[in-house]
This record gives sequence, structure tokens and C-alpha cells, in this order.
Amino acid sequence: MELTWRWFGKNDRIGLRELKSIGVEGIVTALHGIANGEVWPEEEIVRLRDYIAGAGLRWSVVESLPVSEGIKWGSPDRDRLLENYRVSLEHLGRAGIRTVCYNFMPVIDWIRTDLLRPTPEGNYTLYFDRIRFAYFDCRILAREGAERDYTQQELAAVEELAATVTEEERERLVDTIIVKTQGFINGNIREGDRDPVSLFRQLLSRYEGIDRDRLRANFKYFMEAVAPVAERYGIGLCVHPDDPPYQVLGLPRIVTGREDIDWLLSAVDSPANGLTFCAGSLSSGLHNDVPELAGRYADRTHFVHLRSTDAFDNGNFVEAPHTEGRGRLVEVIRVFEKRRPEVPMRVDHGLLMPGDVGRGDNPGYSFLGRMYALGEVRGMMAAVRKEIEEGRI
Repeated sequence: MELTWRWFGKNDRIGLRELKSIGVEGIVTALHGIANGEVWPEEEIVRLRDYIAGAGLRWSVVESLPVSEGIKWGSPDRDRLLENYRVSLEHLGRAGIRTVCYNFMPVIDWIRTDLLRPTPEGNYTLYFDRIRFAYFDCRILAREGAERDYTQQELAAVEELAATVTEEERERLVDTIIVKTQGFINGNIREGDRDPVSLFRQLLSRYEGIDRDRLRANFKYFMEAVAPVAERYGIGLCVHPDDPPYQVLGLPRIVTGREDIDWLLSAVDSPANGLTFCAGSLSSGLHNDVPELAGRYADRTHFVHLRSTDAFDNGNFVEAPHTEGRGRLVEVIRVFEKRRPEVPMRVDHGLLMPGDVGRGDNPGYSFLGRMYALGEVRGMMAAVRKEIEEGRI
């Protein structure tokens, strides 16, 4: 697989030549300064493509060309938003960029409750605590009907937490769930926004009456509108699995596992309609067998995210080392190295290592932690390629 790296543009403190020096081959990035729903100008795409090429790398994957909330929930102006999306795809196609990762998650992109969970080795990792999330949902967000989504045992634990939680912890939960993990990705809420909880409630309110079937119908409407342009330029559109892969905050989720992915890939019969195979997101759902899914969807996968989690019966999960956890990455690598060796891959959500602390990286996107993960993954890839060469798999 092609070794790629998510890079956040010219303001990223990690330089392209630095990435070239550690074995990165392709760059995963986006025009982060363009507001969601607006057209990506062709000249800006070309300028960034050429800047990346000047460092001896290529712009391999767009992650992401965001699908506006209005497209997801079906706003009155969604056809205008879809036309802008088509024009942006055309501009990317003319610039020679052939892979576009996106998601169809309503409002919230990925969810963690702790961005600095200590590990025994002295590093930090990302963590999801179901009780703390339930506390946020029921007590901070105060979402109507939230209690129906949790068991009596979980609600009792929320009450216990409410008796001891500090104001600082409340503020940190808001910052983690609403701001830190969202602002640099989907732009719905950004650092410095006043009263992010009220803004978040407004975003959630747009999905009142939108159930799973309606969201599926809106996905189909989206894909039918954009797939012809993607086909014309040979672009692979690859939807990212939901993270975590189950319903949260009363919102429907439609990319949670086998049944959903089967439906999505058959909803619009187009070679452009494909999958970002994120082993980490899928592994945080106990219902998913990640290597089995890799084998099932390899031929429709345009992009691979390699990370892993440990998920627990109580609903908690933690980012695991890339050599461990439910992602079983060496088995996933065997599938793709044998069947799709040309597909781009990036390591995802690296540890925050001591040398990364205080350097201002986006959550999950440390330099040393991802470089360490890249070394682990390259080792697994080398072993798998040897197995293939020797005919052992």
C-alpha cells in the first residue's frame, strides 16, 4: 500500500520534507480554509498540489471534501450545495486527484471523552468513557429524551458522577466532545466560539424527525448527484465509517458495520461509490470483525486507515497500539497487500509521546506518535510482503 500521511496544510508545524525523510510517499490533505459548502477553486487546488510535488511527494487523497450538514439532513438549499460539491470534484479531477474521503455522520465527526489518557509506558492516548459521555448528554447538553438511550445502571452511574464532577471537568468535556475533536475537521464549531453548547443544540435540532431511513435516502440522493462527475474523472469517493459505529445523541448513523456498508455500496451502482476502510472506527464496535470486513470490502475500498482500539463490554473504548487491539492490523494488511497493493494507506490517531506534549498538534495527530505507528505498520507490511513473495498467503 502507498504510505500516506494526513497533513493540515502550510500552517502544519510538520514540514513536507520532514515527512519525505521518514518514508512518506503521499499526502492526505484538504483546502482547510474553504468554508463547508463552498466551491474549491481550481487554482487553489493546483497551487497546493504543486507545492506538495515540490517536496517530492504527491497529493494522494483529499480528506476531506466535507458533505455539508444541509446535504445530510436535506435542507431547502441542498441542490445548490450539491452543485458546489460537483464543481469542486470537477476541479479536483482536472488537477489529477483521484481519491476523496468524506463522511456522512450528522453533526459530530468522532467522539472521545478524554484526549490525554495516560498509558503504562508514559504516553497519552484517546479514550471514550460511556458514563462520562452519558453525563455530557444528560446533564450538560440536557438533550430531551437522552435518558432513554441509557440503562438504569448507567443512569445511576451518571448520578454518582454528577455528585463529584468539578466545573473544570465539565468544561473539559464540552471542549473535548464539541470543540477539540470537531473544529479542525468539519468546521461546524470552532475554537473561540461563544457558548458552544447552544450552537451544538442548534445543529442537533436540524435532525429532528430524521431517522435512519431518511438519512439513507439523503445519502442516496447525494451519491446519485455526485457519482457521475466522479466517474468522469476516475475519482473514488470513499465514505468513512461512523466513529464510534453506533447511534449517539439521538442521531441516526448509517455506516456502522456490515449491514450498513452492504446497503451503501449497493444503493448507487457506481465504481465511484466506495469505502474508506477505517480499522479503528470499525474495531470500536463489538459487533464488527475487522479482518472479515476487510476481506468483504477490499474490492470497493479506495483508502485505508490503519489504527486499532480495545473496546469493552461496558461501552468504553481506547485507542490501542497499532500492533494490538481489535483492529488486528496485520490481518487487515494481509488482505490489502494481496488484493489492493496500490491503495493509499495512512496511520491514524497516534500516541501523544513525551516529545509531542505542548507542541500544539490536533488531537490524535502527533508527529512522534504517528511516526512510531508508521514504523510499526511498515514492519508489518514488510513481513506480509515477504509472506506473499514466498507464497505463504
